[in-house]
Amino acid sequence: MRARIFAEETRKWFTLAAVSFGLFMIMLDNTVVNVALPAIQSDLGADLSELQWVVTGYALTFAALMLIGGKVADAYGRRLIFVVGIAVFTTASFWCGLADSSNELIAARVLQGVGAALMNPATLSIIAAAFPPQQRGTAIGIWAGVSALALAIGPLVGGLLTQHVHWSWIFFVNVPVGIVAIAASFLFIDESGDTTHTRLDVPGLATSAVGLFALTYAFIEANTYGWGSTRILGAFVVAAVTLAAFVLLELRQRNPMLPLELFRSGTYTGAILVILLVAFAMFGVFFFMSLYLQNVLGYSAVQTGAAFLPMTILIILVAPIAGRTSDRIGSRGLMTAGMILIALQLAYFSQLGLDATFWTILPAFLVGGAGMALTMTPSAAAATRSVSVDKAGVGAAVLNASRQVGGSVGVAIMGAIVAAEAGGGRTPEAFVAGFERALLVAAAVAAIGAVVAFGLVRPHETAGQATGHRATEPVA
Repeated sequence: MRARIFAEETRKWFTLAAVSFGLFMIMLDNTVVNVALPAIQSDLGADLSELQWVVTGYALTFAALMLIGGKVADAYGRRLIFVVGIAVFTTASFWCGLADSSNELIAARVLQGVGAALMNPATLSIIAAAFPPQQRGTAIGIWAGVSALALAIGPLVGGLLTQHVHWSWIFFVNVPVGIVAIAASFLFIDESGDTTHTRLDVPGLATSAVGLFALTYAFIEANTYGWGSTRILGAFVVAAVTLAAFVLLELRQRNPMLPLELFRSGTYTGAILVILLVAFAMFGVFFFMSLYLQNVLGYSAVQTGAAFLPMTILIILVAPIAGRTSDRIGSRGLMTAGMILIALQLAYFSQLGLDATFWTILPAFLVGGAGMALTMTPSAAAATRSVSVDKAGVGAAVLNASRQVGGSVGVAIMGAIVAAEAGGGRTPEAFVAGFERALLVAAAVAAIGAVVAFGLVRPHETAGQATGHRATEPVA
């Protein structure tokens, strides 16, 4: 009996390790490409627009297909769709490395986004199926730490491989990782899915994909074409119409793609909103902080990647602790404290000026690292605990989609604020003036996130009351 219990307990952690292999790949590709863009431009003769599509092609398909990825994982098996996603992503990575034109590289990056959209929702839903509610916070903390590690070392790996080998190797390194991840998935992940599924909601799949694609595209390209341009306004109209149609369809479908009753849970809704707001606040900061470090303070690309390491190391260390703590005391207090710390970090950043040193920036990196860990892990844990295991895939997909959309909105809005405040000036002084205003807006958004977390998220059931099948949300 003890041997069987030990084997089951051990298998859960091997399952987490197998999921983490795949997660590491897709999160690494969020940041590893940016440092290599000048080398790609030189080698392939790409213009600025084509370079932007090397980045946004991946982000758009990733965001647009996220809900579909979560739904088909629930419907046809989470392990199966996770493995299919790894296979697609790994094949696309190999194609990226072999690309000899910018158009070919963009097409391969779009295919990478498809693979990532299949994989990413499945990671959280596999964890939800493998771990009981009282252990999910710990598991998700490790999941978040792996994600943070991949995001952090992306610029360093990209810089080192581009400088000392060739830019193509930032994609080729995914191939052995993908092969190991597929093998580990078959060895350690048990198949799971939605036992209530009967058929796919094709109209819901189509309208959600078009709506999310149009919305993400509009925010990503708004500063390039202008917020009032026909292209961007048209994209917003398409997004509004198709997403409204999606909601109406889901309300009338017998077997909807996205069960809207999920949002009756204050905890789930609060976690989704907090993830969206923290992504809004922080993704733009990461983007423009990189520009600040390089263009204002004179850091190299590798030095910029290294400057973010203290923050990321703290996320890696604190995220599992935050997860375990949320298992014991709930997520509301941790999420609220985390958003307050992020708001303080952003307010501090707004005071740096033109002559900051690494040592004046470091305290904010540390405060922000703690804030991110206290926010992201408990938010994901709260969301997964408030959704039945049958619906874990689509629940995780909404969580991840909100992060992608929030990040795109954050980069676009902060970019518009920086550009407007700079008044067309290209001097460091003009950039810093716009950046400071954008940081204050982001700090206000983080403060709103703290209010949302405290107002909507309720303490989950204690470990002694938790069941392995469905988390219940007690009345606060």
